[in-house]
Amino acid sequence: MPHFMLDYSANLEELTSIPMLCDVLRKAAIETDVFPMPGIRVRAMRADYVSIADGDPKHAYLDISVRLRAGRDLETRKKATAHLFQVAKAHLAPAMEQHSIALSLEMRDIDPELSPKIGTIRDHI
Repeated sequence: MPHFMLDYSANLEELTSIPMLCDVLRKAAIETDVFPMPGIRVRAMRADYVSIADGDPKHAYLDISVRLRAGRDLETRKKATAHLFQVAKAHLAPAMEQHSIALSLEMRDIDPELSPKIGTIRDHI
């Protein structure tokens, strides 16, 4: 049930393909063998209004938030975080060479007692 949420400045769309990045991260999540494939959800939300650093409108950002059910040990989460961050960094590398872009990623656990779930995706795969 991992959720991958991309929060990004609108000007990033001029520098890279956000739909491609979503798919790249989905595939990277599967590669980790940490996240169950049927539960992976990657989505991106564009921020139309931002003010970054010195206020120069050329600055861009991408913040990746990963939420997952508790139960994985720290070392497993660290390896998955490193892999996902490296994949995102590689995807953005051409744009980062030419433009001012901030990239961040945070992984955090969801308390299963406070997060009921139901779904039929597994039934249709």
